[in-house]
Formats: sequence, C-alpha cells, structure tokens
Amino acid sequence: MTDPIQQASNLISTARSVVVLSGAGMSAESGVPTFRDAQTGLWERFAPEQLATERAFRAHPAMVWTWYMWRWHLVHGVAPNAGHTAIGQWQQHLAKTQGSLTVTTQNVDDLHERGGAQDVLHLHGSLHAFRCIDCDRDAAFNPMTMELGPDQEFDEANLMSPAACDYCASGMLRPGVVWFGEALPHFTFETAIEKLQSADLVVVIGSSGLVQPAASLPMIGRDAGAAIIEINPRATELSQTADVYIASTAAVALPKLVSEVL
Repeated sequence: MTDPIQQASNLISTARSVVVLSGAGMSAESGVPTFRDAQTGLWERFAPEQLATERAFRAHPAMVWTWYMWRWHLVHGVAPNAGHTAIGQWQQHLAKTQGSLTVTTQNVDDLHERGGAQDVLHLHGSLHAFRCIDCDRDAAFNPMTMELGPDQEFDEANLMSPAACDYCASGMLRPGVVWFGEALPHFTFETAIEKLQSADLVVVIGSSGLVQPAASLPMIGRDAGAAIIEINPRATELSQTADVYIASTAAVALPKLVSEVL
C-alpha cells in the first residue's frame, strides 16, 4: 500500500494553485487550547452566549472584554509550530515559481502570519483586530497595555473596562472576532470560495469538519476539480473522501511534505 506521505508529496510536487484550510488543531500544537478546551472551567459557569455574543458584550462589557484580553495574552505567549513555518515556506516558494498558496483559517490567532504566511483569510475574524461596537469603525488597540499576563487565570474579581472608541462619543471597542449569531466576513468568505474554485490542491489541516459554513469549503474545491489532502490525528467525515488522509499532526506531517517541494 502506498505511503500517504508519498502520495501527498506527489500531489504537492505538481500543484500550482493551493488552498490551505486550517482549524483549531493547527494551533493546538503551539499550546493554544481548542475552542472548547480554552473555556474549560469558565464554560462550567457560563454558556457561550454569555461571553461570545454582542448582547453579552453590551450587558456585561467588562467581563467579556477581560475574557478576550485573557485569550489574546494566551495566544501572544505561544509560538508558531513547525507546521505554520512549513506553510509559510511553501507559500513563499510557490510565489517565486509563478504559483500561489492561500491560507484560509478558522483560527482567530496570528500564528500563520508569525509562521511566515501572508494575506491570511480569517473566516472567524481575529483576536488582533478591533472595532467600535457602535459606529463599526476599525480601531488600533494594543492589548499589551492591559495588565494581564498569560499565566494569569481569568478572574471575575479583576475585570477591566473596554477601551473607548476614538471616533464616536458612546462606543466601546470589541474584538474583531465572529460572535455567535454573526455572519462570516463577506469579503473574506467570498475570496476563499474564489480561491477554492481555481485551486488544483486543497489541504485541510486540524479541522473537525463540524463548524458550518467552513466545513463545506473543501467540497467547493473538490467540485472544481481539486485534489484533497487531509491532515488530522483523528479521522473526520472528510477522511474517507479525501484523496489522501494523513493520520498525523501539522507540525509532524507538513515539514516532511514541504521539504519534498523545497
């Protein structure tokens, strides 16, 4: 039986238009807990709607703001893993050889960018972007100014008020993530679809395939004629239909695959 790594390497060596779709498992290897794990303990006392909706933010701005500052510091305190770096190197290689690689991620961290990837499409927004809850203007804000370190637990007794908007009189800054009940950023989602429709290879990494509409994206590539490689320690619904399924993690498998190209 052909080795999955070799099968994937064969596909990668001829691919000129690549889309990487990454999920929470991609960042987990860097020490960022997956969505549910990140809220262990906290989620025993609060429902998602109490921390990840606009209604929650307006009702309890200090609690929601402090929780997102805690998450920002958690991400800031970890480093990209070998998988992030390999993707960045692969993208740079294809750019030099008249090819293209687009990174589309469900993750709200900046580990792909710190790993060398450019123009990353964040389907669920970013912890590193901020905008006003009222006037919706983008705003520059540095969470390092908040006195909260990565080793501190989320503490309801030490809540911080959200930063004020510099443009309107009443607004507060909110994190630029997609909350429950909100649509994905239209331009980002449409761009991802366009890239998938012209791709000859789609690589799905660390995604459970359960969160819609992101879970439907690999099939858009498949319908357009792209081959699909899935990298995930645990099999998903996609595993049986992927051209190649690699039962491994991004940090282990991707450096091996990309080294074949480089």
